[in-house]
Amino acid sequence: MELDLLPLNLPGNDERPFVITGPCSAETEEQVMTTAQQLASKGFKIFRAGIWKPRTKPGGFEGNGEKALPWMQQAKEATGMLTATEVATPEHVELALKYGIDILWVGARTTANPFAMQSLADALKGVDVPVLVKNPVNPDLELWIGALQRINGAGIKRLGAIHRGFSSYEKKLYRNVPMWQIPIELHRRLPNLPVVNDPSHISGRRDLIAPLCQQAMDLGMDGLMVECHCDPDNAWSDASQQVTPDVLDYILSLLVIRDEKATTEGITMLRKQIDELDNQLMDLLAKRMRVCREIGQYKKEHNMTVLQTARYNEILEKRGAQGALCGMGAKFVKKIFEEVHEESVRQQIEILNK
Repeated sequence: MELDLLPLNLPGNDERPFVITGPCSAETEEQVMTTAQQLASKGFKIFRAGIWKPRTKPGGFEGNGEKALPWMQQAKEATGMLTATEVATPEHVELALKYGIDILWVGARTTANPFAMQSLADALKGVDVPVLVKNPVNPDLELWIGALQRINGAGIKRLGAIHRGFSSYEKKLYRNVPMWQIPIELHRRLPNLPVVNDPSHISGRRDLIAPLCQQAMDLGMDGLMVECHCDPDNAWSDASQQVTPDVLDYILSLLVIRDEKATTEGITMLRKQIDELDNQLMDLLAKRMRVCREIGQYKKEHNMTVLQTARYNEILEKRGAQGALCGMGAKFVKKIFEEVHEESVRQQIEILNK
């Protein structure tokens, strides 16, 4: 699976991280201009603001719509910053391009709908504009990749992804659980696709933005999209996750940017050890499966069911406890043995059905 990509060619994206920042919503002309000028004075190059705001429930502020687009134009003319906004319908695309918006992004709720994504893709045919696609609300990597493929299929080659976390029924530390393994797998499959982290929507709290920015950089992400407001406490939407330009400048000044490609002889030797240990793990798993197949044959001969619930529970409890004693998370070890057991059951069922 490949995408036909070109570099984003955005200001600052030759260094990590390139930053897209601005308020959650374009509330008033004064608020847009003040925030943009403050950000420009700190050296930021890309200004974002929500023109249309898809809210979870009705009754909240859903954006000013087309009325706010001239404010974005004015901010661009006054500061020289590029402008970016979210689009969810073909009409949004048409209006954003009409008013000279430089970068478009697709929100999480839209990404989750293939019909909506195809409508956006059709509206973008023949247009040369960078498009960033947020992950869907639910943790579905294939849906995310499918949305990217639809946009790329429309001829958009300056394409990127935004990791904004995933919705969870349970209340946790974060507004949206990061599930870092999903953007990591996206990068593994599409190594040339730029990935931008959105710590504002992951955290839902401004005090968590700094550590999330650092973690995103430690994982090799290319950029950051951070919500920034001239007066965040009085913002009309998502006030708790926005910071001032001064705070954002301070957060970024503390980032440690590590070289993804730098390597030394020491780490090369350690990686060889990992490879050898992985080979040993594969040998042990193969031996375990051979024993499982023998057990499957015994069960067949003695007319026993494949699933022995008491034994399964015993394995999970004991191995989880062993893992904790060895410095690993009990949940992690339990998950591994759940997968091992599933494969064991599959192989035993094959034997029973022969």
